[in-house]
Amino acid sequence: MADIVLINPKFEASFWGLEYALDLLGVKANLPVAALPLLAALTPAEHRIELIDENVEPIDYGRCARADIVGVTGMSVQRFRMREIIAELKRRGCFVVVGGPWVTVQEDYFDPEADAIFVGEAEMTWPQFLSDWSAGRPTRRYEQLQRTDVTQLPVPRHDLLNMSDYAFGSVQFSRGCPFTCEFCDIIVTFGRKPRLKTSRQIIAELDSLWRRHRVTKVFIVDDNLIGNKKETKAILRDLLAWQQQNSFPLLFFTQASIDLADDPELLALMSAVNIRIVFVGVETPNEASLRETKKLQNLRAGGSLVEKIHRIQAAGLEVWSGQIIGFDHDGLDIFDRQVAFLQEARIITSMVGMLSAIPKTPLHTRLAREGRLDEADRPVNGTNVIPLQLDRDQLSQGYLRVMQTIYAPEAYFERVKQLYLQGPLGTLEHWPERSWLDALRQNGTALMQAAFIVLRLETRVRDRALRRVYRTMIGEALRRHSPLLLHILAMKCAMHYHAIRLVRDMAASRMPVNTF
Repeated sequence: MADIVLINPKFEASFWGLEYALDLLGVKANLPVAALPLLAALTPAEHRIELIDENVEPIDYGRCARADIVGVTGMSVQRFRMREIIAELKRRGCFVVVGGPWVTVQEDYFDPEADAIFVGEAEMTWPQFLSDWSAGRPTRRYEQLQRTDVTQLPVPRHDLLNMSDYAFGSVQFSRGCPFTCEFCDIIVTFGRKPRLKTSRQIIAELDSLWRRHRVTKVFIVDDNLIGNKKETKAILRDLLAWQQQNSFPLLFFTQASIDLADDPELLALMSAVNIRIVFVGVETPNEASLRETKKLQNLRAGGSLVEKIHRIQAAGLEVWSGQIIGFDHDGLDIFDRQVAFLQEARIITSMVGMLSAIPKTPLHTRLAREGRLDEADRPVNGTNVIPLQLDRDQLSQGYLRVMQTIYAPEAYFERVKQLYLQGPLGTLEHWPERSWLDALRQNGTALMQAAFIVLRLETRVRDRALRRVYRTMIGEALRRHSPLLLHILAMKCAMHYHAIRLVRDMAASRMPVNTF
């Protein structure tokens, strides 16, 4: 029997981390890492396993030193903290194994400290490693050459985490994406053929999150939920039946490609099942850059990008977007074009980043061949890409200007007004119908949650000008006499506070947030 500890390292402050909003929401982290509860469920029963998420609790290195195996996972933005943790673990004599997205694309990054590494998916290699360890013959490198059959995956061990520490729960429906975006590492890790779980598996996970852990908001973490539209529709129909049977206990967020706008049936199903927000990789309004990066799905007929986003919004889904600056076809005008696009599209929340080249992606291969990669581990300008038309200072300064502009209170809340107070989402007509008693309970919960956030905004936000802006927005919501809308707009204020604090930190340090 092995005594095992698995660690998810703390993230540096980032757009999606919501670090500055967490206190306003009364939680410690936005959502749990998906890998660790799944690995725990895949661990044979004879082993003892414990999960540590450094985003909600400090690492107990004394406890780690007593373990037989300590595993560390992490994405590219966590790699610096991973190194620090691994160095401390090795100093204490721990047997350390490393897996996750970063070691998958940069296998030698943790040499020589890591005793074993896991490349790619690990549903088969993790049990194999534990068998090898029990036999006294673990190897240095494990790579799963076959894609995981996701229909055989168990319900993750969320019981090993305190789910009340998180703003949202998480669930995965599928892996893989059919597209060929040059910068994307998802197709490197998971492949281009989407693999979907069964409806029974997904509902079992959701039922566990709701009934056992009282989770009511769930992020569907798929990189592209609609990679296989036919199978996704079948799952959504089954999920809709479950939601109806249980009076719609769950609200969802997810990610999908822009071709969602071209499928009215899929849009209607997603809205009906209570998916209220969808993250879309828009990347850029520059069509030449979309062709360059092979994001051809964003160039299909059926209307402009703005028109397609408006169609998604008209179906009752708010669109969050990913925007990228620094493509080879981007000139000095790209900064103003990105700002204008987001305002016209009524996209309130956008993760804007500079183009970065992740190892093993086609973009990394091409730029290495062209001699256009910054080899520093933490590039001084925030990206390892040396742009073609812009110099690096122009890129980083222009990126900061975009962030300052779109998260200026006037611009941000103008988009909120256009979408929620004057636009298609203000009536909440697409939200599920409930019985009067369930509606009363929902409104009561929304009102209490909104009141909590508003009180925190008033007592925790030190900037008086921001407090005035937030009061104005809350006043607009109160005039609508809708507890749900009040809760939504209170959340928008909390998320704005996070974004503007992050932008101010970037401006003060003159360093972009490192997204690579």
